[in-house]
Amino acid sequence: MKFFNNDDTKIVALGGLGEVGKNMYVIMHNTEIIIIDAGVMFPEDELLGIDYVIPDYTFLKKNQEKIKALIITHGHEDHIGGIPFLLQSVNIPIIYAPKQAVPSIRKKLDERNIPFKGLVDYNEKTRIKTKFFEIGFFATTHSIPDSHGVIINTPNGTIVETGDFKFDLTPIGPVANLHKMAAVGKKGVRLLMSDSTNALSSGFSLSESKVDEALSDIISRETDRRIILATFASNIYRLKHIVETCRENGRKIALFGRSMESSIEVAIEGGYIKDKSIFITPEEAKKMAPNKVLLLCTGSQGEPLAALSRIANGSHKLIKLMPNDVVIFSSSPIPGNGLSVSRVINKLYLKGAKVYNNTNSTDVHASGHAKEEELKLMLRLINPEYFMPVHGEFRMLKRHADLAIELGMPKNKTFVLQNGEILSMSKTGIKKQGTVPANDIYVDGNRIGDIGNLVIKDRKIMSSDGILIIVANIDIDKKLLLTSPNIATRGFVLVNESSELIKKIENNASRIIQSQLKSNNFNINDLKYALVSGISSFIIEETGRNPIILPIIMKTKKTSNIEKAETK
Repeated sequence: MKFFNNDDTKIVALGGLGEVGKNMYVIMHNTEIIIIDAGVMFPEDELLGIDYVIPDYTFLKKNQEKIKALIITHGHEDHIGGIPFLLQSVNIPIIYAPKQAVPSIRKKLDERNIPFKGLVDYNEKTRIKTKFFEIGFFATTHSIPDSHGVIINTPNGTIVETGDFKFDLTPIGPVANLHKMAAVGKKGVRLLMSDSTNALSSGFSLSESKVDEALSDIISRETDRRIILATFASNIYRLKHIVETCRENGRKIALFGRSMESSIEVAIEGGYIKDKSIFITPEEAKKMAPNKVLLLCTGSQGEPLAALSRIANGSHKLIKLMPNDVVIFSSSPIPGNGLSVSRVINKLYLKGAKVYNNTNSTDVHASGHAKEEELKLMLRLINPEYFMPVHGEFRMLKRHADLAIELGMPKNKTFVLQNGEILSMSKTGIKKQGTVPANDIYVDGNRIGDIGNLVIKDRKIMSSDGILIIVANIDIDKKLLLTSPNIATRGFVLVNESSELIKKIENNASRIIQSQLKSNNFNINDLKYALVSGISSFIIEETGRNPIILPIIMKTKKTSNIEKAETK
């Protein structure tokens, strides 16, 4: 609460710093809070069983009466995917979103049965006023329609948050409003918060029009083959162009993947795609000549359960790969996905498919994020007094800050922060001041936040070293081990093929149990602890592995009735 006790404006990221994803930025002044974006991050491989990673909403929950609005810059998952989880935790009075993002947000809320009537669409001319803030927008170019930067006028100066952007002078769709950016910069900007995703890439990003030319060329050239095309489902402009190219070349389109079907629905609803007759069902596609069909699918990142991966594996129920198929990866691997994509491509080649991707001299994908020269251009246009790079791993944030310094900004006016660190902006300057909670929160199905690091650790152990169960039947009154402990394993060793090891574990367990039974202060919890500790040490010494040890003690009284089984 102390952060609201003065007239400084506070800026804090609850997500988006040190990572690519879960963007959420909070602007605070006195008794008002404005939130920009509410994204998710998709889990790394080691987060077993986790569906999403979301920001920690603790700070917002404690100060929810001060929240005036949530503003969405565009409709990508790393900017809107957290909205259902946010609304389940925090009272948000109104959400302003671009027109194209609104149906995607509504669909997310409907899927989780979250009623919310405060969803309002905005455009570049919209102005939002509160007691302390006046908010405007400028159009940007990105890989999804209706992307915007946000202008927040505060009592201590203007803050600009760019959202995700690139500069494309020949885009498919509207051109970014460079004139408005320059005008905002000319008026004076205290702080720029700018997308850093491609800060490590030199030069300018490829124009989307070049991608359209490459895709048109391949589709018009491969006239005697079936085409399978995988791309980001959210890239509505690219989907629009694919539809138009297929119509020109006499091909029908079959959709594979839930997110692809949803994106096409949104594109039709938004008027970007007008010809519904071009779409056919997978069953209809199987009956048509291969050269009259294009299969548009998810899986451009090598996701194991996505349509393209299952087609490559031969496990898709509706589509089998043909030896002369043409497969187009109209995407680039997101950091961390390169190996998964390579595996899928190798399987496709193994089965005789012809593969086009960005590594074989075809411009079949262009990033939606600005590269170094475009980041410099944004810095020049906005001309901020202070700079805070956002949305990127720390190496990206650091490189982006270095670019600002190369352009003449003093180093002490750049801020490479971590999630939760607060910037305090006053009339005289900006400085770091304090922190708020900004931990990763895990979503596992309908469970939010109750999957902690200990659970993840156990899942990792089970996935690598397995689990070993020790079942022992003891007589409480006589303090006797009635039978030799029974050993069962899952994911550790095969009992039938490791009889010598299992026998040693049984003997060690018997020894530990009998020793504990002789204790004057015997209790079940001490027995379980001794079994876990002793057997774990033995197994590590024998095998170098460390499975989870689960002791189950069956307690029998004089009546020989089994009282209950306890587990640790």
